[in-house]
Amino acid sequence: MANNSSTDRVREAAANAGLTIDIVEMPASTRTAEEAAAACGCQVAEIVKSLVFLGEASDEVILLLVSGVNRVDEAAVAERIGEKLVRPNGRTVRERTGFAIGGVAPLGHIAATRVYLDEDLIRFAGIWAAAGSPNSVFATTPSDLLKATGAAVLRMTG
Repeated sequence: MANNSSTDRVREAAANAGLTIDIVEMPASTRTAEEAAAACGCQVAEIVKSLVFLGEASDEVILLLVSGVNRVDEAAVAERIGEKLVRPNGRTVRERTGFAIGGVAPLGHIAATRVYLDEDLIRFAGIWAAAGSPNSVFATTPSDLLKATGAAVLRMTG
């Protein structure tokens, strides 16, 4: 695998959280859930989309780990977490998380992040998440990802 500080940071964060992962560099892009599912040979629903928002009042990074088939109901999520969500631009995502859009991993962020895991991901035995670059992924289980990220389980749809 190419030396990539973003993927190295993900590997290190996983190890520090007690999560053993094998980062796989795919020959094709895994930027979108559909591309990732095709590359990983799984259903789109088993792909973890890492969506970055900022809290309107707190300015904290809020990471939503969402099933690849779900569309986030931002108003409903904001009501559930008690804060309106603001969608940052790509530059802000990179500055605040250390990752480019399309490669945002569930862990290994450069600053503290509030993490929420889509309740729809819990039903799968295995899931795939971005590993820090637009063509790197890793497989894990929902329970291991919850433990490693300290995420709260949340309904992401209406």
